[in-house]
Amino acid sequence: MSEIYTVIVGILGILAISGLFVGVTNDAVNFLNSAIGSKAAPMRTILLVASIGIIIGVVTSSGMMEVARSGMFNPGLFTFHEVMMLYLGVMFANIILLDLYNSWGLPTSTTVSLIFCLLGSAIAVSIYKISNTPDLGVGALGQFINTSRAMGIVSAILLSVVIAFTCGTFVMYVSRTIFSFRYTLPFRRFGSMWCGASLTAIVYFAVFKGLKSILAGHDFVTMVDNHLLLSLLICWVVCSLLLFFIQRFKINILRITILSGTFALALAFAGNDLVNFIGVPLAGLDSLNDFLANGHGNYDSFMMDSLMTSAKSPLLYLLIAGIIMIIAMATSKKAQNVVKTSVDLSRQDEGDEMFGSSRVARSMVRATQDIGETVSKIIPVKAIKWIDSRFNKEEVILAQGAAFDEVRAAVNLVLAALLIVVGTNYKLPLSTTYVTFMVAMGSSLADRAWSRESAVFRVTGVISVIGGWFVTAGVAFAVCAIVCALMHFGGFIVMIAFMCLDIYLLWRSNRNYAKKVKEEKKDDVFQLMMRTKDKEIVWDLLSKHVARTQSFVTRFALEQYNRIVEGISNESLRELRHCGNALKEEQSQLKKFRRKELLAMRRIPGDIAIERNTWFHLGANSNQQFIYCLKRMLDPIKEHVDNNFNPLPKVYLNELESVRRKISELMNHTEQMISTNRYDLYQETLAIAEELKEELSAMRKNVIDHMYQDNSTNLKVSLLYLNILQESQEFVSIMRHQLRAARKFLEERQ
Repeated sequence: MSEIYTVIVGILGILAISGLFVGVTNDAVNFLNSAIGSKAAPMRTILLVASIGIIIGVVTSSGMMEVARSGMFNPGLFTFHEVMMLYLGVMFANIILLDLYNSWGLPTSTTVSLIFCLLGSAIAVSIYKISNTPDLGVGALGQFINTSRAMGIVSAILLSVVIAFTCGTFVMYVSRTIFSFRYTLPFRRFGSMWCGASLTAIVYFAVFKGLKSILAGHDFVTMVDNHLLLSLLICWVVCSLLLFFIQRFKINILRITILSGTFALALAFAGNDLVNFIGVPLAGLDSLNDFLANGHGNYDSFMMDSLMTSAKSPLLYLLIAGIIMIIAMATSKKAQNVVKTSVDLSRQDEGDEMFGSSRVARSMVRATQDIGETVSKIIPVKAIKWIDSRFNKEEVILAQGAAFDEVRAAVNLVLAALLIVVGTNYKLPLSTTYVTFMVAMGSSLADRAWSRESAVFRVTGVISVIGGWFVTAGVAFAVCAIVCALMHFGGFIVMIAFMCLDIYLLWRSNRNYAKKVKEEKKDDVFQLMMRTKDKEIVWDLLSKHVARTQSFVTRFALEQYNRIVEGISNESLRELRHCGNALKEEQSQLKKFRRKELLAMRRIPGDIAIERNTWFHLGANSNQQFIYCLKRMLDPIKEHVDNNFNPLPKVYLNELESVRRKISELMNHTEQMISTNRYDLYQETLAIAEELKEELSAMRKNVIDHMYQDNSTNLKVSLLYLNILQESQEFVSIMRHQLRAARKFLEERQ
């Protein structure tokens, strides 16, 4: 029997590797977003600094795994078998949950996920034990479970959100008021002192948060603790002087500060959050070793009192975990997606807003604007003008492709580090993920990055992320409880089934995400439009973007039209359903493209924007009308086929095939003209389209006449065919509108 549990431990080890990949993918945002968002250094340099921080963090980590061993439940009341099932359930649920968040691009807390998975599994097993023990009642649940830890996590969310956002807003507002967006000149005077204070905070954070386990009780640390203010003052003076001399050599000390902050946060992350990824598998390994040594084969009666003691992990395991973390951080596309979410929500300029609007966000923005207008009436006009001059976004200094400047990046890193270490010292359960994210959101608000055009989208994004944090706790608890209960009753067969399910879900998730990334890469033109400040270049890029969009929609519309015709001809419900899904997805994409192109329209020369505005909207409307037209055609056809009604007669199918060929020829000509911007056959195409519309009108009249003359005609079939002809006629009309709009929008300027 012990061989089975050896296999389970091996499975836990495999799941640990997967857990490191999906966990680091999500948590990498904590220490990468500021450096990446400000483009403080090349990506390789940022990853190298973070990697060094991770390696030092895991090596100097105490390796204490109390959270997984006894943090959420009393292992002395659980048997070896129950503990192994509990740990398996935790790993299964935790990996899938974190992978879902990574696929959505939402940052969440790996600590919250782990703790509530442990809580859910432990409660499921405890309820089973209580139900089979007559001497125990519901009140005995408190003997098995440490519920105070869970409540501490919930309070961590609330504390982190409020404290981090408020502090981030205030500190960034003061910093920007001092330095403004044109910070180069004032930074020459005060930069070394400001960065010196920042570096002092980072050093203090690294020592007392990242290295606390190895330095605890050291004479030097004790001395610093006893003379904290004096030690910090000395460190500030030394750092300021050092940075002052470095600045004389034309070296950017802001970048030094940002990279130091990245290193410190990576160090603390690796040293303190390692348990979230390998704590459960190592606890499972310790449990197996204890069982083999002392269990005498009694897997269902041997109690796990050994997990109540602290245990240090071997250095080799910690090093392997650190290497896997680095590989995951450097190679994971999903990690980049999570970082992108945080960066996009805090970017200085407008861009592709990945979140829509919500009623709550609209209400909050409206209320904030009303408060702002009231306050502005109280403040003297001169003061408002002076403050506005400090926040003149036209003067912002951004590196190529940067979302925000280096001043804000430094504020984000330093403030997050300070809040985390202060929270640790005062026993406040502040989450690293929550603090770093909310500080970034607060600083972006203070920097006036949330303009009236983007505020509602940004607020919706922040609300979505915060809501997701609470959902993490609830879903982790529920899913893990269910998984653990099923494995407890179903035994090893269910365990193997969940293992296969985990593998399948991860494979499907990665496949779908790869497809999503491939689609997003197609829109590289938009990124260029947002980065360049030359209006003529923006216009040139916008022309290409609009042409590409219209060309794609033309091809897509034709493909779906052909698919619908084939679906009704072959009575293929599967084909029709695929078509419906494709139309729904494309409708959503067109909405995003339209917003992107509208953002670009504001960045082109004013005279061109006025001249081409009508044709831009006509073309965009035509794109949408293609989708609406096809859906109006598809819905009755799908209902007809789904209900197994009589098929279209052969004569109707032959007529429809002829129409399909003519429409295909017209649409291909249209697509070619739009994609090449050559309209030599423009008038001929419009004329042929007009003839086809008249032909379709005549076909409709013939069908109607036949319905009146022949009472035996199947009414359902005739009405369905009439709808197809009507929408085909409308389809051609839309094509003419789109062709005209494309020509007018893209024609050479006079």
